[in-house]
Amino acid sequence: MTEQDLDSIYFKKLLDGRLAEINELVETGDNAAKPVELDQTRVGRLSRMDAMQAQAMSVEIKRRRELESARIAAALKRVEAGSYGECLECGEMIAIARLELNPSVPLCIQCAESKE
Repeated sequence: MTEQDLDSIYFKKLLDGRLAEINELVETGDNAAKPVELDQTRVGRLSRMDAMQAQAMSVEIKRRRELESARIAAALKRVEAGSYGECLECGEMIAIARLELNPSVPLCIQCAESKE
């Protein structure tokens, strides 16, 4: 597959599948992100600290999943608009290999490197 014959249906399926995975993970991870109960009569200090750390990590994981979900939604909009695969910075086609690794990527490698 070359940049000229970008198969948007193939990438739409990849994006839809990844979005479904993320939505499922968000649903299952919501319980872990709930506030930690601070009842010292039921939970020891170290156990409570461990629970608070696990809760903080769950909150961050949830934030990252929501960010990825937003990137996928934006990529799906580009598929519908017919501009999927074009770099948002320079307008050049993003390499197929880059899109296969991460179908929601919005920038070509040159523009992504220049942003870092």
